[in-house]
Amino acid sequence: MPAAVPAFAGDQPVRLAQVEADVYIGRNGERIYVDPYSGDIVAIEPAPSRRYQERRRELPRDYYEPRSRQYRQVPAERRARAYPGARQPERRAVIAPAIRDETVRRQPLVPPDTRQREPEPDAKLAKREGVDRRATGTIRAKEDAPLTPKTDQPPLAGSRMLLAKAQVLLDRAGASPGVIDGLDGSNMANALEAWRVMTGQALDVADEASIDAQLAARGGAAFADYRITNADAAGPYVASVPSDYSAKATLDRLSYTSPAEAIAEKFHMDEGFLRWLNPEANFSRPGTVIKVAVPGMRVLGEVARIVADKGREQVRAFDSAGRMVAAYPATIGSADTPSPSGTVTVDRIAFDPEYTYNPKINFKQGANDKVLRIPPGPNGPVGSIWIALSKPTYGIHGTPEPSRIGKTNSHGCVRLTNWDATELAKLVKPGVTVEFTD
Repeated sequence: MPAAVPAFAGDQPVRLAQVEADVYIGRNGERIYVDPYSGDIVAIEPAPSRRYQERRRELPRDYYEPRSRQYRQVPAERRARAYPGARQPERRAVIAPAIRDETVRRQPLVPPDTRQREPEPDAKLAKREGVDRRATGTIRAKEDAPLTPKTDQPPLAGSRMLLAKAQVLLDRAGASPGVIDGLDGSNMANALEAWRVMTGQALDVADEASIDAQLAARGGAAFADYRITNADAAGPYVASVPSDYSAKATLDRLSYTSPAEAIAEKFHMDEGFLRWLNPEANFSRPGTVIKVAVPGMRVLGEVARIVADKGREQVRAFDSAGRMVAAYPATIGSADTPSPSGTVTVDRIAFDPEYTYNPKINFKQGANDKVLRIPPGPNGPVGSIWIALSKPTYGIHGTPEPSRIGKTNSHGCVRLTNWDATELAKLVKPGVTVEFTD
């Protein structure tokens, strides 16, 4: 009989999809499910009961002893990559990574203990919908993203960490720097200018005390501990994303390729920066505690006008009173496939869209000369969002490569990071004007 790992998110069950895996027995009776091909842990199931230690005495010696004949038959490389202290495979089984089947009811995190001598920083990941990112009240968190505030974190040293803290602050205010990577550049400069316009004050990125104070007023510390979940490790993921569109069209979904990539996007981070912060971390192992940025909640409001600035490579959103609501770094067109000029309007909005490649009306990609249906997913050509414009074939959309926003060209459209495109999609509605400026 195939084995299945029970999966729950909060108090709601999730649907299960089956994949092949080996089952190992850990020191304390937990079941460790290991991908038989890559050797990576897919999920860990706790020991079925507290009586395991008593039951273990009744098991045959070969079942659990590491020096047993069966245990030696397991390739050493797979044992080393699987789990410290794991035993031989119990059997080849079918297990189930968590796939969300319905909206999960979110619960607030426990507020900080006010009895502590020093106030505990509120470094909890905020709920993405329905809360003002600029509010200073209680922040609600996703149950599948358990952040633990760092109460004993030493002061962050180094210019890169200081710039990263400033980027977190800018992101929380709606002046997006793109990926949080602790590096300076044009995206950072544009975000600082957007901050000045939105707040009426300049932000000194060298003044750590001021940055810390403003972070505290906008949700707490810039970084927090995050415990990798079974769902993070399980995916589903794809082995790689092909560059050729005909190869992309053969896949069911253009998902992330690894837990590190998915976690980096969840926290608006550059994957390389995430790995730099956590050099010893195994991102495929549930329970691993890593340090992540806490970008805060999405901006709330209603956008009446969008300006796509080609020269600045930035998209700015304004409300009906002319106030800047948000600003995002963008990749806007190229010399070969320029973006539109003048003013167009938002036509429709699609979340997790498919992409139809048509070389006769779009662009020529490789040797592909036929219409192709490219499946949805964050690593698709338009990322996880498509905001269609009134000019046919043009839109504002996400990207599979967030670290390259503002640094490369697009095929005439306006490209944002997936999280910025998602935020903008929830601020606009059909009919909103989009003005392209040089």
